[in-house]
Amino acid sequence: MDKAEDRRCVEAEPTQARRFSQARTARSTAILEDYAELIADLTREHGEARTTDIARRLGVTLPTANKSLARLKREGLVTARPYRGVFLTEAGMAMAERVRARHRLVVDVLEALGVPTDAAETDAEGIEHYISEVTLKAFKRFLCRE
Repeated sequence: MDKAEDRRCVEAEPTQARRFSQARTARSTAILEDYAELIADLTREHGEARTTDIARRLGVTLPTANKSLARLKREGLVTARPYRGVFLTEAGMAMAERVRARHRLVVDVLEALGVPTDAAETDAEGIEHYISEVTLKAFKRFLCRE
């Protein structure tokens, strides 16, 4: 490797580190976002979100759901009431709404590109957590929503 190539590798390291850091943060936040979105859906449908329903809908065990719900409580995104379900705080509801809007936008773009609805919904479940604000704005422009 010559000196010019070596400099490019060194210069790329901070950028690469930033990108990996953003991906790790997105992975960590994705779980919280999925729970918040589901709790909002269950509350709208049933007036509350019970832990057993959350675990069943997410396909996780009850201990896994409890662990994630404890994290949501520490983050100030949910509250729990004795003998009742789990409820989103104002911050939790705001998160759920942001995630739902991102999800809808990603699905709409994928469908506009010809992706079948079922595949678009499935793919959006992953993409919605990793997509940047820059890309979301581009998606809105693409769909003439901006």
